[in-house]
Amino acid sequence: MTLAPEQPPQQMTRQQQTARRQAARLRHGDPGMRRVRLGLFAAGLATFALLYTPQPLLPLLSGAFHASPAGASLAMSAGTAALALAIIPVSSVSEVCGRRAVMTASVLAAAVLGLAAAASANLTMLVAVRVLQGFALAGVPATAMAYLAEEVDRRHLGRAMGLYVAGNAIGGLSGRIIAGILAEHGGWRVADAGVSALALACAIAFAVVLPRSAFFTPSPLRLRALAGTLARNLADTGLLRLYLIGFALMGAFVTVYNYLTFRLSAPPWSLSSSVIGALFTVYLAGTYTSTMAGRLADRAGRRGVLTAGVLVAIAGVALTLPASIAFIVAGLVVLTAGFFAAHSVASGWVGARAPVAPAQASALYLCLYYVGSSVAGSAGGVFWARGGWPAVALFAAVLLAVALAGAVTLTGRRSP
Repeated sequence: MTLAPEQPPQQMTRQQQTARRQAARLRHGDPGMRRVRLGLFAAGLATFALLYTPQPLLPLLSGAFHASPAGASLAMSAGTAALALAIIPVSSVSEVCGRRAVMTASVLAAAVLGLAAAASANLTMLVAVRVLQGFALAGVPATAMAYLAEEVDRRHLGRAMGLYVAGNAIGGLSGRIIAGILAEHGGWRVADAGVSALALACAIAFAVVLPRSAFFTPSPLRLRALAGTLARNLADTGLLRLYLIGFALMGAFVTVYNYLTFRLSAPPWSLSSSVIGALFTVYLAGTYTSTMAGRLADRAGRRGVLTAGVLVAIAGVALTLPASIAFIVAGLVVLTAGFFAAHSVASGWVGARAPVAPAQASALYLCLYYVGSSVAGSAGGVFWARGGWPAVALFAAVLLAVALAGAVTLTGRRSP
């Protein structure tokens, strides 16, 4: 039997060219695939450990710099706000400079800035460094998914994406826990420096391990085309509701965790920073519900699962009201479970609904998501100062009610 000679690319149909390119992409079991998963796990861990390090340290920062809770929360909010502003521009830069180059520069710079933050002489300097760090941190979430989509066979993309997301979750969890433990023994500077040193080691591992891009094709920035797709993704009322849901969900979630650190570090509990940091292990509830919510959304429809997730989060906030550690922990578990379920459905719905440029639509969702963290996370300090925990819980519940209204009114094109 004589085999037909391979067709040159110019004689292939578009489908044949796509199939040929796809055949060469990384698959499960390939040595390069293991390097991709390990590298992006390290990058996700470093990024989100650095981003959330200040959260369990807020009472210590408030005392060290003689700042109000709202003022101290700027150390947290400044980083997430800068990340939100930078996501879309950085994703555009990666189209020109390459995904790997942007991620490498991002995670290395953020780790070095984390070490510099530990030497801050005052709160203003710390907030300024956190702004720079937030800009740097944007490089990983803005480009990691695009890198995976380009380099990995689509049939094996889920596993690679799952480990990257796991790195994000473990990074956010470990940054808080390690910071809490180190702060108890050496203060907030030791905590910040310790997490940053861990992140720097992860960043170096990422730079060494991650394979160079094989399928990236640089393209010049086309500002007119970018503006056109941006306008279309902002014109869809369903997408606008989803962006608002992301803003409100994250705003409520971060508000509860930010000011719960002040509540638990004060009498009658006076918990140590390491114990407060350990409470963040309830994040593990979210890793389960986010996966479960995705499966349920495929079977029962996104709107119902999204609505249920928000309602569960509201119930979680209500459970934190009694002055009981048992109720507070239960409330955190319920809130976290509902938040992650709702967030996973809403974020996945954005890409499915986007009329054009789904990656850009997802970047817009992330932008509003982190803006919610920054704006509400700081505004919650005003409610804490004026009404204590009941006022903070009411503020979070109002934000979640906004998310609920957005979820139940999602109708129209591409709605299930």
